[in-house]
Amino acid sequence: MMTQKELLRLAKQFDIPHSGLSNSELIRKIQQSEGNFDCYAKASEGVCDQSECSWRDGCLQESVQSPAL
Repeated sequence: MMTQKELLRLAKQFDIPHSGLSNSELIRKIQQSEGNFDCYAKASEGVCDQSECSWRDGCLQESVQSPAL
């Protein structure tokens, strides 16, 4: 998982306003900017078909911890 500093650096690269966003929300904005689905931490029942996603491992862990997203 990326550190907060690394996430903010990526957000800056994509010119994404990050004030008030949670890490999950920020990652979803970055996913959109990368041209991917904005699905971070939304894996239904721990199932994800995006095997090439760079956020996959953290996503699946967070999906299990926060199933209400």
